[in-house]
Amino acid sequence: MNTNSITEFKNLNDNQKDQVTVNVIKGLVIDGVRNANSGHPGGPMSLADFTYILYSEFLTIDPKNPDWENRDRVVLSVGHTCMLFYSILFLCGYLKIDDLKKFRQLGSLTPGHPEIETPGIDASTGPLGQGVGMGIGMALAEKADSNTSKKRYTYILAGDGDIQEPIALGASTLAGHWKLSNLIMFYDKNDIQIAGKTSRVDSTDYKKLYEAMGWHVQEIDGHNHDEIRFALKNAQSIDKPSIIIGKTVIAKGSFSLENSPKSHGAPFSEEEIKLTKEKIGLPQEQFFCNEEIISHFQRNFKSLDNKVLDRDKEFGIRSTNLEHMIKSLSVPDFGNDVMATRQAFGITLDEFAVKFPHIIGGSADLDGSNCTTNFANKYDDFSASNPKGRNIAFGVREFPMGAIMNGIALYGKHFPFGGTFLVFSDYLRSAIRLSSIQKLHVMYEFTHDSIFVGEDGPTHQPVEHIMSLRNIPKLLVFRPADALETFYCFKSIMKNAENPSAILLTRQKLPKLNIDEKIIEKGVNKGAYILKKEDNPEAVLFATGSEVHLALEICKSINKKIQIINVACWELFEKQNEEYISTIMNESCSKRISLEAGTTTGWQKFTGIDGLNIGINEFGASAPGKDVASHLGFVKEKIISAIEDYLNE
Repeated sequence: MNTNSITEFKNLNDNQKDQVTVNVIKGLVIDGVRNANSGHPGGPMSLADFTYILYSEFLTIDPKNPDWENRDRVVLSVGHTCMLFYSILFLCGYLKIDDLKKFRQLGSLTPGHPEIETPGIDASTGPLGQGVGMGIGMALAEKADSNTSKKRYTYILAGDGDIQEPIALGASTLAGHWKLSNLIMFYDKNDIQIAGKTSRVDSTDYKKLYEAMGWHVQEIDGHNHDEIRFALKNAQSIDKPSIIIGKTVIAKGSFSLENSPKSHGAPFSEEEIKLTKEKIGLPQEQFFCNEEIISHFQRNFKSLDNKVLDRDKEFGIRSTNLEHMIKSLSVPDFGNDVMATRQAFGITLDEFAVKFPHIIGGSADLDGSNCTTNFANKYDDFSASNPKGRNIAFGVREFPMGAIMNGIALYGKHFPFGGTFLVFSDYLRSAIRLSSIQKLHVMYEFTHDSIFVGEDGPTHQPVEHIMSLRNIPKLLVFRPADALETFYCFKSIMKNAENPSAILLTRQKLPKLNIDEKIIEKGVNKGAYILKKEDNPEAVLFATGSEVHLALEICKSINKKIQIINVACWELFEKQNEEYISTIMNESCSKRISLEAGTTTGWQKFTGIDGLNIGINEFGASAPGKDVASHLGFVKEKIISAIEDYLNE
C-alpha cells in the first residue's frame, strides 16, 4: 500500500478499501499509544482485521444507541488492546477523535483498559481471562431471556494471555456443557506475550482442548478477510459455542516490530511510526481519518435500522419494576426454632424467587450446604435442553462462577446469585472486585462464615475473610444475626441495585433476636442499630452475626451498663447522615468494644486505638466448633474476663 491508496480511495475495489481502512485503524492505534506515552500497540495490530470485519459486516448494533438492549454483545477480554476498540468505536460514531487523543488521561472516555462507562463497551476488562467468563455469562443470560429460536450473539475477543488464565478454561468448560450456540470467541493467537514467545510457557493444543470441551473449533489466518468472513458465518450456524483460532502476527504492518515482544506494551518510537505509516500507505498526519474511510466502515449501517426494528419485534423490550416487586414481599414463616442463617437464606430465597422471576443463580457444588436445593428443585437447572431453568449448577468453579455472574448482570435482564463457603471467597475475589468496579447488582452467598465450621479444620474456617471483603470498595457486606435479619438483608440487597453484595451466613443454629420486626428492618437498612440501649452507658459494644447473641449473653453476666450495637452492614451504616452515625457511635462513651469471630484489624474505626477488639487472629483447628472456640479462647467466660479487665482499667 502507498499513500495513493488514500487519495484514490473511491476508485479502489472493496477488498482494497477494507485493507486501507484496517491500516487507518492501525494508524489511530499507534498514534493514540504514542500520544499517551503508554499502552499496547502490538496486540491491536494483530487483532485489527477480525475486529474490523466483525463490526463493519456482522455485528447487530444500533448506531444511534450503544445501549440498545437487543444488541449483540462484544467483550474485549484482551483488554490491554483497547486502543483498537476505541478506534473502532470512533468509526461507529460512538466516540470522537478528541476522545482518541485523550487515551489514558484522567476523566476521558478512553481509559487504559475498557470500562463500561464508555459508550459501546459491554464489560470492564483487563484482568486477563475474566472477559471470557463475563462473555459466557452474557451468552447464558441471552439464552435464558429469549423466547425465540433466533439469536442475539455474544462475541469474545481473547488473546494468548486470556487463554492461559485458568478462569477462561473453567468458564469455557461450562459454555461447552451448556451448548451456548450464541457464543463466538475469536482467539487472536499471535504467540507473543510480554516475556517472549508463548512457546516458553505453553505447548497446549487448544484446538483439541476446545473440541474436548464441546466447542466448535476453526483455525484460520487471522489476517485473511475471506477466511474471517467464512469462519463467522460458519460459527453462526453451529449448535454449540464456537472458537475461531486466528493465527496472527503481533504488530502486523509495523516497519520492524512484527513478531517482537517489544511491540507488546510500549509506544512505537517516532521513527518507527514514520516508517510504519510509509509501509502501510498512510499520511504522516497524526490521527488521520477522513470521511471516505468512515463512510466505508459504516457502509452497512443503514441496514441496521431495519435489523433494530426486527429484533425489537422479535424479542420485545422489557422493564423490571423492582420497587413494586419489593413491596409485594412477605416475611416467610421461620417457625419458632433456632435456625442457622444459611437455612433462613434458603427459605428467604424461595420467597423472593416467586416474586422476582429474574432471579437466577446457583452454587459451586454446595447446593445442600448453601441451602439452594429447594430453589434448584423447583426451578430446574439451566441447560442446553432447558434454557429456562433458573438454577445454575456451576460445579467446583468458584472463580468462573463469579465472572459468569458478572456477565449475567451486565446483560441487564437478570439478578444473579452464587453460593459457596466464605473461606472460598478468596478464589473469586478478583471477580468480586470487577463486580464492584462495574457497580453490578449481584449477590454472593457465603455460608460457613466462621471457625464454628468446626471439624473441617483451618483450611475451611474463615478468619481474615470478613474484613477482607469489607475492604473492597462499593461491596456491601451483610452479616445477619438471625432468620428475620437474613430476610431483611436479602431485601436490602435487592433495593441496592448499584452495588454488589455479599451475605455471610452461619452453619451453626442461632436463636431469634426477639425484638420488634420494624426495628430490625429499619436497622438493617441503615446498616447498624442499637440492640440493647442504656442511658449513659459505661461501654459500647459492637457485634455482628452470630456474635450478637454472644454479646447479649455476656452483657447479662457483667454488672456494667453496656450498650450493644448490631452492625449488620458496615457499608450501609457509613452512608447514613451524621446525626444517625453520631447516635450509634455515642462518642461520649470512651470505653468501646468489638466482638466478631474473625480478624480484629479494622474494628478500630469503631472502637478507636484504645478500644478492646475481641476476635480471632490465628487459624483454627479440626474439631467440633465449640471445641475450636475453646481452644482459641473465644468463649463466654474468657471474653467476660477480658471485658471486665478492660472496663476496670
